[in-house]
Amino acid sequence: MSTEDDELPDLKIRPAEPAEDEALLGLWHAAGVLAERDDPLADLKNFRAASDAEVLVGVHGGEVIAGLCVAFDGGRGSIHNLAIDAGQRGRGYGRRLVRFAERWLKERGAESAQLLIPAGKLEARRFCERLGYGTEPRHIMRRRLVGGKGEASAAGDGKLEVAVTYLEMTERPSLPQVLHPAETTIALLRAHNPPVPFYRFLYDTVGEPWLWYERRLMADAALARVIEDERVEIYVLYAEGAPAGFAELDRRQGSEIELAYFGMMPFFIGRGLGRYLLAWAIERAWSYEPRRLWVNTCNLDHPKALPLYQQLGFKPYKQEKKVIDDPRVIGVIQV
Repeated sequence: MSTEDDELPDLKIRPAEPAEDEALLGLWHAAGVLAERDDPLADLKNFRAASDAEVLVGVHGGEVIAGLCVAFDGGRGSIHNLAIDAGQRGRGYGRRLVRFAERWLKERGAESAQLLIPAGKLEARRFCERLGYGTEPRHIMRRRLVGGKGEASAAGDGKLEVAVTYLEMTERPSLPQVLHPAETTIALLRAHNPPVPFYRFLYDTVGEPWLWYERRLMADAALARVIEDERVEIYVLYAEGAPAGFAELDRRQGSEIELAYFGMMPFFIGRGLGRYLLAWAIERAWSYEPRRLWVNTCNLDHPKALPLYQQLGFKPYKQEKKVIDDPRVIGVIQV
């Protein structure tokens, strides 16, 4: 009688390494398994620091093609964030990874396990049922005890205290050539006078995980005046024909250029496209020979935003704290 290991000798399952975080986050974003208000990178660090939790990856051909988190609370085990690369599904890798996690739980004394999947994922539910998991009649009610979506702290009365970092470069940087992933077909196009609904789609999809809200508050007419200005350049990166991210250069300040917005669609994060787009935007801005190029970010943004800006030549010159209306409380962003 063959074992699962015999059936799938080409899949190696082991704890995830920090160097694999980007690939793992990309898998989770693509599979849509992340909770909306979570900071997945912080969750990874917390799992690694805990003695009763583990992040597991499945490696095939040297690539991370599957992953999940498993934890034991002293009585029952839980498995969540299960994701398999779309091109590797149907080969038994998901079943193998879950069974490995179950053995990990049994070794710690767990008598049962719950497998958490996002609501509405019918295919995932059927997969779990084939593994012997059943649905229990209960609601899971959840509240984060720390910031989530960054590290902003509640200031009370529907307010958030946000730490903002301003960065600049005052001379053209000598950037190494940043290439997009060879396996991805891309196109980078300027959106001239983009329709307001299209711009809102870009802004809302890219910014919602990080609580971008300023442009949501603008009336259509006011927003149109900004994005239709010839000195406001909006560049959209397409990957495999789909919008993957955008960068917005604001040249309305004379000799200074602001990188007003930059970000990736959630399902394209972790694929190396963000670094490519940012490097391209920097080069485009410096083609105008400005006095300086500047940008700001805050602790609500992606944890890698600030390091990436610095890696590509921006230097912090000012930090400040602001108290803003929590966009989730005032209804600008739905939760």
